[in-house]
Amino acid sequence: MQPRGRRPGHPGGRRAGRVPLQGSGLTTPAPPPDGVEVLGIDADDTLWHNETFFAAAADTFTEILAPWTPEGEDVRALHDATERRNLELFGYGIKGFTLSMIETALQVSGGDVSGAAVGQLLDMGKEMLAHPVDLLDGVADAVARLGESRRLVLVTKGDLIHQEQKIARSGLVEHFERVEIVSEKDERTYAQVVARMGVEPEAFLMVGNSVRSDVLPVIGIGGHAVHIPYAITWAHEDVDDDDTDFPVLASLGELADWLTDAP
Repeated sequence: MQPRGRRPGHPGGRRAGRVPLQGSGLTTPAPPPDGVEVLGIDADDTLWHNETFFAAAADTFTEILAPWTPEGEDVRALHDATERRNLELFGYGIKGFTLSMIETALQVSGGDVSGAAVGQLLDMGKEMLAHPVDLLDGVADAVARLGESRRLVLVTKGDLIHQEQKIARSGLVEHFERVEIVSEKDERTYAQVVARMGVEPEAFLMVGNSVRSDVLPVIGIGGHAVHIPYAITWAHEDVDDDDTDFPVLASLGELADWLTDAP
C-alpha cells in the first residue's frame, strides 16, 4: 500500500500526488474481479486535467495577496482551511475555491485588501471556469475500449453547471450510458448510483484518482475500485491510517488492458 501522509512542509492545499504503482504496490496486479458489468469513471484528474489549474491559481493567489500578508503567515494553508470549512455551503469546485480566496484575503488583510486585488481573484476564477477541457493522454481511446465490454457511468462531484459544461466539451459523453453529477461521493451516493444502474454492488467497479472519494466508499458497499493517481492531490482527498487493499494502475489505458482478461 502506498504511503498516505502529507509531504513535509505542505500542511494543506494542493501537493504532489503519489507515484503510480501496480496492484497496491505488488509487482503484478491481482487478476481483475469476475462479473463486473458496470464501470464507474471519475472525471476531474481521471479523464481530464483539473488539479493543476487549482495549484497554479493558489500560487497566483499568494502573489496577489503578498502586499497584505504578515510575515510568516501561511496563506495557502489558511485558504485551504477556509475552502474545506465552506464545502457545506458552496460545495466542490471553482466557485467555492474563488469565494474562499476572497474570504481568506479579507481575513489575512484585516479587511484592507484592495478592490483591484479582489477583482483579480474574481477574474482568475472566471478564467478557470472558461478553461478548455484538456484530456489526459490516451483517455479518449481508453474510454472507447472500456465501453466495448462494459456499461459506463460517469460519476463526478462539483458544481453542476461547470461539470455539465466540461462533460459536453470533452467529446466523451457518447460513451457513457449515464452521467451522475453528485454533491458528495460517499457510500450512500454510490449505493444510489449502483441501484440506478440496475446491478448489485459486486457487479460495479469504480475508477478514479481519489482514494477517499473513488475507492473506499465503493469498497465499503461491496463493490470494486481501482485507484489511478494524479500528479497533484488536494489534501482534502488524503486518507490516513487505512490499510484497505486495492489495485493501483497508472492510466485508464492500463485499466483497459487489465480488464481485457476479466471474465
